[in-house]
Amino acid sequence: MEHPSVIGVMSGSSLDGIDLALCRFEKTGDRWTFAIEKAVTEPLPGALRERLLHATQADALELARLHRDIGIAIGKACKEFRQGTDAALVASHGHTVFHQPGEGLTVQVGCGAQIAAITGLPVVCDFRTKDVALGGQGAPLVPFGERLLFPEHQAFVNLGGIANIAFHTEQQVIGYDVCPCNQALDFLAQESGKAYDADGAMARSGRVDEALLAQLDSLSFYRQAPPRSLGREWFEEQLKPLIGGPLPLAGRLRTAVEHIAGLVAGELGRCGASTALVTGGGAHNSLLVERIAALGPCKPILPAVEIINYKEALIFALLGLMRWQGQVNTLASVTGAMRDSVGGAIYLPN
Repeated sequence: MEHPSVIGVMSGSSLDGIDLALCRFEKTGDRWTFAIEKAVTEPLPGALRERLLHATQADALELARLHRDIGIAIGKACKEFRQGTDAALVASHGHTVFHQPGEGLTVQVGCGAQIAAITGLPVVCDFRTKDVALGGQGAPLVPFGERLLFPEHQAFVNLGGIANIAFHTEQQVIGYDVCPCNQALDFLAQESGKAYDADGAMARSGRVDEALLAQLDSLSFYRQAPPRSLGREWFEEQLKPLIGGPLPLAGRLRTAVEHIAGLVAGELGRCGASTALVTGGGAHNSLLVERIAALGPCKPILPAVEIINYKEALIFALLGLMRWQGQVNTLASVTGAMRDSVGGAIYLPN
């Protein structure tokens, strides 16, 4: 059975742009197949990126304006992107500003009504709120799509703004956030005027500072049992002050890589996986991938570049399709909610 084509939209916490992927899905029996027919990353306008960077300190009116403006930016990007395609639905994750499931809240800006009005397409958004209302973490949501679209793999690592892992067995799927990833590495790289540390080159020139590494590794979140999830505000409050210190930049970058790699490798080792599919922007950082492989028993597997860059947009396209069809798209075994749920709000263009 072939389904309508969907534009999946992902704006990650690393603030590297808006990912758009035109995805087509087909289901035969229990087997899903997919095709990414077109994909681009639209850079965030500088002023909008700066506002997002400081969104956690914004007042209520500015946050409302940001919600509107991100929606308009996504809507315009989708309208241009869909030209000449048969896209029938937009599934937009939005941009996470606050994520505090312990308080029963998660906030993603990017107004779905604006996207629907601009594109003339129905829009699914606000994927996380329902799960949080059911007592879950609201994250990670991607393991649902991994189970359907990549059944040949058992373990998955996403090296995005936040590093998270998922492990699939016949009985259940578990997944959780491990630690900040590109949030930390890009923050440091920007001290040198670069958007990111391409291929980990600057980090390679530095040395691990054992005292700083011990401070990073000792943060209490890492001792919290899953399900668990992180928001950017945790990075701002807990990790950023430690890595923004007086040590040479290359050393701080190298230490941050070692911190991320050690935590990811350790969690994969606890899962008992021999291989893991690695995606997200951090998969292009060869030093980070090398250190994950060196510090644990699990071998990282890098898929095609299209999957590395657009797996999350692809999977949110699937989650949006499932919501449009009224089917479960959120797994309680991952999030800790009281039950599986159908997550997402729908905005119609008319």
